[in-house]
Amino acid sequence: KSYYLKKEEIEIFKKKLEKSGIFPLIIHSPYVLNLATPKRFLRWITVKEFVLDLIEAEKLGAQYFVTHTGCFKGTTEEKGLKKAVKSLRKILKRTENLKIKILLENTAGSGTWLGYTFSHFHYILKELNFSRRIGVCLDTAHAWSAGFRINTQEGLDNLLEEIERNVGLKRLKVVHLNDTQDELGSRKDRHFHIGKGKIGEEGFSLIINHPSLRELPFILETPKKSEEDDKNNLAVVRRLYKDEVYSRN
Repeated sequence: KSYYLKKEEIEIFKKKLEKSGIFPLIIHSPYVLNLATPKRFLRWITVKEFVLDLIEAEKLGAQYFVTHTGCFKGTTEEKGLKKAVKSLRKILKRTENLKIKILLENTAGSGTWLGYTFSHFHYILKELNFSRRIGVCLDTAHAWSAGFRINTQEGLDNLLEEIERNVGLKRLKVVHLNDTQDELGSRKDRHFHIGKGKIGEEGFSLIINHPSLRELPFILETPKKSEEDDKNNLAVVRRLYKDEVYSRN
């Protein structure tokens, strides 16, 4: 039995998407998938479901499919990276006819999660011959918790230089815009309202107006208890966003 979308459902979705003006369409992989798991059966399921989800995402008209690299519980970071590469290689091979790109999202580095450093993504890209179908998604809360002081110009520039050095800024396609109340380098993954956490309004003003970031799509993953929460976070972002790129001089 298939739980995947029917042709009529896809057509309805595409019509609504066109009316919404949303572009690009970005879909996130289910969190239960783990590209780096040492357990062969779980990795087989992950690859199988990942391929099916990519096919469905492309049918919906999505340009990007965001995923975490996975966790290596019970083994080592090096082995986890090798498993992630093996999984992604199979996925790319089985979806050669698709245009949709896979975006690897940076993590806070909690537990045994991979992706807290962009050198992980460099290793993966190198092993996959720098496939054009692999890109990167930047999560601001995760970056902060992984030790990047992105609420200062110097700290933000250092992060972007690391991205450029390891994967190239041209591969950065999406930004998950989240604040956090956790300390710098805490390795904790807890999102908070824009401007109300450690990154703060000054930090987000630097981020969303940075010449290398301001034209990218921003996605909020902030806490939501009511519709007002989303509206309030959007209002802060829109207030901080400047019509013209600020001067760096």
